[in-house]
Order: sequence, then structure tokens, then C-alpha cells
Amino acid sequence: MRFELFVAARYLKAKRRQAVVGVVTAISIAGVTAGVAALIIALAITNGMRRDMQDRLIDSSAHIQLMRTNQNEGIHDWRPLLDRLSRLPHVVAAAPELDEQVVVAHGAREGYALVEGIIPQYEKSVSKVLTNAPAAAVKALEPTNESADASPSSQLPPLIIGKELADTIGAAVGDTVTLISPQGELSPLGMIPQTVRFQLVGTYHTGFYQYDSNWGFIRLGDAQRLYDEPDIITVISFRVDNLNHAPEIAKQIETAAGPGFQTTNWKEQNRELFRALRLEQIVTFIVITLIVIVAALNILIALTMMVMEKTRDIAVLMSFGVDPNQVRRIFLLQGFLISLVGTILGLILGYLGAWAGSHYHIGLTPDVYAIDTLPFAPRVIDGIVVATVSISISLLATLYPSSTAARIRPAEALRYE
Repeated sequence: MRFELFVAARYLKAKRRQAVVGVVTAISIAGVTAGVAALIIALAITNGMRRDMQDRLIDSSAHIQLMRTNQNEGIHDWRPLLDRLSRLPHVVAAAPELDEQVVVAHGAREGYALVEGIIPQYEKSVSKVLTNAPAAAVKALEPTNESADASPSSQLPPLIIGKELADTIGAAVGDTVTLISPQGELSPLGMIPQTVRFQLVGTYHTGFYQYDSNWGFIRLGDAQRLYDEPDIITVISFRVDNLNHAPEIAKQIETAAGPGFQTTNWKEQNRELFRALRLEQIVTFIVITLIVIVAALNILIALTMMVMEKTRDIAVLMSFGVDPNQVRRIFLLQGFLISLVGTILGLILGYLGAWAGSHYHIGLTPDVYAIDTLPFAPRVIDGIVVATVSISISLLATLYPSSTAARIRPAEALRYE
């Protein structure tokens, strides 16, 4: 193989009269480099999107949620149930919640949000959303000495909402915000929505648009008064010790809770999202691989031109006893060297580009892309796969010119020399 490699490397150094072959070879290397670099960067972005979305979803929401099969009933006597289920195997923490979709209004501007009645001590153990809010605002949501059915004090109850929602309705910390619940009183004119004023004591920013624009938190007792649900919750949220086993643990919780309950977990809630991200990754890989295929066609053209230019040299080599298989390997090694150089340069540029993208954060429009910065997560396994695909496609492109070179007959090639 030393002889074939020597000749292959020598042929890549184009002479002045073979400048066209050298230009095509350089274009082939540049094409492979561009394709590999683009693949590495694209895969780093899709991996980063998947990682960031999964991490933010897991940090911002519970792993498992338990609710009534008939959600209109709510969960009565929830304290003993919460205490019993929180001691189940693999359950790390549990928190009660009273959730309802409401209208959030400030002046003439309004928006829609899922406002949760919570107890911060429990909520912070299953979700990290409140860690992004001021500590004083979270402390304001601690339960008061008032009972759920007592009349509220003259001071406005506290409210925390996402920063995007606050910007939408034009509210700032300290402003009065009105929550309008569909759970109201029946009158001769129909159902009159329940309207309660709250004081915005803080906002949070997770970087995940879905939560920053559609969520809010109030005290559990205030939620029970707002939704006219005395001492009732709608959901018990759980955090477990193994995310991948959340479906199995959810079944155990559902069985322990008894009839009339059902569970959902983070995988079920976000199945379509992760399926779309996986499909996007596959499609991106296929589309950008076309760049490598185009570069491989350039390799085919370069080697074909090389065979035509070197026909006399090949005939002389074969007349000196060089085997046709050796000639075939010479041009196979030429294609391999072109693809190897292009692949190495592409990997270097790709990983440098991914590092630069993660170091210098590129902003995104959160209401379109759900996250506020473009994430990059390059993986070594991606580089191995991309390099294998690139070199394999390039070697396939060398089969025709190498076979053509091996079929040259010395007598016919040298007849008119």
C-alpha cells in the first residue's frame, strides 16, 4: 500500500498544465468541508434545542400529575392523600395545586393564563419556576392565618406572573391586576364571572416562552376563594427520582390513589414536541447530506479527469508490471485523501462554529421558537457518524473512475505515443 499511497499523493499535486484538475480537487475538498461543517453545526443546534427544551420543561413542570378522572369534582380531603402518596417509592416530592384558566387584565389590556393556587414550600420541591422570581415575592405567597372560607383582608392578595405575560398586559411590579374567573355566580342574566383584584408582587423569567407568557401563581387559599372551591385542589404534582421511569411510577401512583384518579407524565404531555424535534433532526441530516453528495460528485469529476490526464502514465506503470488492482487502489486512495482532508477540516470548522455559537449567545424570538437563545450541543458521536457518512459517500464516488483506470490497456494507450 505504500506504493499506491505514494502515487496517489503525487497525483494530487497538479502540474501547471493540469491546473483545471487541481482546481476541481480544491473545490471537492471545500465542498466536503462545507458539508461536514454544516452537518456538525445543524446537529449541534437540533441537539441543543432538544436538550434545552427538555431541561426547561422538566425544571418548570412536575414529572407526574394526579387528578380526578372527572376533573369537575376536584380532590377533597387532599392532605391525607398527599401525605400517603409522597411516601411512595421513587417519589421525591409532592405538591397540591388548584389550577384554572383565567383572564388576566390590567387596564384595557388583557391576556389569558393558567393561574395556579400553590403553597410555595411544596411547589418549589416539584418545580423550579419560582426560583426565577424574587424571594420576597415568593414569600408573599406563603399561607396566611386566614381560613379558606374567611373573608379576605383589605390588603390585595399577591400574584406572580411570567415576564412575557406582564409585558403583554403592560403591568409592572406593584400594579393592581384583575383576574376574571369563569367560575362565578348564577344570576337571572346568566353566569356572572368572578372578578378579584390582585397586587403584582413579582415576575419570573425561565427563558421558555410557554411558561413566561401563560402562567401565574397565587396563594392556594386565594385560589380557592377566586374559583369558589373551598378546601379543594385539582392536581397533585410529583417529582420522581428517575425521569425515564416516570410512566411506570405514574401507574403506581394511580393505583395507590385508588379508583376515580388518573395520572399524566412529562413524556405524555410533550410527546408531540419531542417527536417533531426528532423528525427535524432526521430531515436536517438528510438535507445537508446533499451538500456532501454534491462534493462527492466533484470528486468523481476530478478523478475522472485525472484518469484521462494520466492515461499514458497508467499505461507505463502497467507495462512495468503494476497490477490493475494496484491502479484501482491508487485512485481509491486519491478519493479517500480528498474526503479525509475535507472531513477533518469540516469537523474542525463545525466544532469551532458550535463552540462560538454557544459562547456568543444568538438571540431568538421566544414567541416563535419557544426559547430566547439559540442553543448548541455538539456531541462526539455526531462527529463520528458525520465523518463515516462523508468518507463513505466519497469512496462510492471513486468506484467508477478507479475501475476505469484499472481497465486501461497499455498497448492501446501507448500506440500513438
